Amino acid sequence: MSSRLALGAGIAAAAAVATGWVIARRLTAPVCPRTFDLTIRGIEHDDDGTQQIVLDRSANTTAGGIYSLWFDGGGWAQLSAAVLERGPTRIARTVTGASPGLSLAAGERVSWSGIHFATPADAGLNARDITIDTPAGRCPAWRIDGDPSTWAIHIHGLGSTRAGTLRGVLAATELGYTSLVVTYRNTDEGPRVGNGRSTLGYFETADVDEALGYAARRGAQQIVLFGWSMGAAIALRLAARPRHHGLITALVLDSPVLNWTETIKANCARSGLPAAAGVLAVPWLTLRPLARMVGVPEPLPLRSFDWIARAAELTTPMLILHGAHDDSAPIGLSQVLQRQRPDLVTLETFDAGHTLTWNTDSARWRVAVTDWLATHLPT
Repeated sequence: MSSRLALGAGIAAAAAVATGWVIARRLTAPVCPRTFDLTIRGIEHDDDGTQQIVLDRSANTTAGGIYSLWFDGGGWAQLSAAVLERGPTRIARTVTGASPGLSLAAGERVSWSGIHFATPADAGLNARDITIDTPAGRCPAWRIDGDPSTWAIHIHGLGSTRAGTLRGVLAATELGYTSLVVTYRNTDEGPRVGNGRSTLGYFETADVDEALGYAARRGAQQIVLFGWSMGAAIALRLAARPRHHGLITALVLDSPVLNWTETIKANCARSGLPAAAGVLAVPWLTLRPLARMVGVPEPLPLRSFDWIARAAELTTPMLILHGAHDDSAPIGLSQVLQRQRPDLVTLETFDAGHTLTWNTDSARWRVAVTDWLATHLPT
């Protein structure tokens, strides 16, 4: 009996070790191509030329707010907030904008997305392409000129692209700021380093730090960091660096990662695993020999990303915009941080999922950001 128990314990331990390795590998995996997992079921035409796209009913396709479809063959279409009923298994949404030359047809494969603009021009922004020299190489960026003394730097999250931050650039432009929309290593547009794995914001911070230097050399006297998801984790690390005190004067954080362990647990639960399984990945990310087996070049100091534990160290005013239904970066952490530091943290809650607060109510998002910044960063 004892030998059977020992065997069972050994198998369980081996399974736990393997599970932790798999989770760590998936979390840090090189950027993957977009998945086109929806099929257009039909195209409808109104007399005025308006088109509706018919899709299968799902939690995404019936979600409130404005979203986009990205097409397997290239191109995109923006969709209205109104959901039109088409029976028990189908819905339709009106096309409000599309990439030039896009032709809609039933049977096409598409991807649902909260990224609403593909380029600055799609958002009505006048941008120019620049590159920023970083420790990883030359990182492409968009620059939208405004007040040369006040800059906003926009940082996208893990697995996303800089296009996703254009939602926030609109607010910064309305306030007259100059904006930099940046990339960093091992993303879809940034330079590839090593095996292409993410370090969850640790080494990526150095790349974004060079964008601050770029802005400062060109007259920036105050900088607002707009961070989305992991981009918020990068923004917080930058704001904590003493040399940036007085330069980084405000943070606007959407769906921020405030604690990687809790975020990993939430993503395990979203994937159908027990949330506690996320803890098994931590040694694989933080211990040198295990991190190298995962493919991460150095162990990642996840505790340095725990802003609940480090709340007393915060010095920069921040506005957090977070969805009540965020199953990736738990809103509960933002609520705790706001209670811990009410002197610095303003929290706006939306009826939204991860990084979809703007999509759910773009008008409220814009007003929340512009009013808060006008108060905390007068021009």
